[in-house]
Amino acid sequence: MHKEPNIAPLSGGYMITSIVGLIISIFYILPNSNTWGFTLVLFFTLMFIAAMISMTYAPGDWPLRMDKKPKW
Repeated sequence: MHKEPNIAPLSGGYMITSIVGLIISIFYILPNSNTWGFTLVLFFTLMFIAAMISMTYAPGDWPLRMDKKPKW
């Protein structure tokens, strides 16, 4: 049985925030503080990956199918 992923589409502002945050983290924070720089680079990279997954696999029919009932 094939199940389609139920991935919510994220906004364009989410992707812009991840890109701007990544650039600031790499060029400003990372040279000044290795610990915070690495943490923020990792955080914004994960945000960017989530935005890419959402852009690629999100369904075209928004809002998501809400007719599914919980299995409890």
